[in-house]
Amino acid sequence: MKPLIAILLMLIAALAQADSPPPGASDDFAQALYPPELVLRYRQEINLTEQQATLLKEMIQKAQHRFVDLQWDLQAQGTKLAALLKARPVDAAAALAQVDRVLAQEREVKLAQLSLLIGIKNLLSNPQQDQLAELRRRNP
Repeated sequence: MKPLIAILLMLIAALAQADSPPPGASDDFAQALYPPELVLRYRQEINLTEQQATLLKEMIQKAQHRFVDLQWDLQAQGTKLAALLKARPVDAAAALAQVDRVLAQEREVKLAQLSLLIGIKNLLSNPQQDQLAELRRRNP
């Protein structure tokens, strides 16, 4: 079973990489957005208000709940794909249709992640964003 899971993970990684942005684009995204850990690490330096902190906590809690659901569903779809790939011979049409479901689920995970990051950015004032960007540059 473990070799099958490894093959499945390699397949999914290869498919996800084929759908990934061109080199450098992910760096552009990372520089334009602020992960929760970065905001929390520098909350005093950027003068995060109590209201912002409360909203940030709510956003993170809501996202974590969503991520658990999405990961659960992704695992289920991956298990179905693994079962299809075990068959001899493999039903190519069914396996490829299941890969589409796995990729759709991965897309949902990425959308949820991006939604959280956009929400965090929109929560911060322009000066706070500028200060976070500077702190990130100084402390990689």
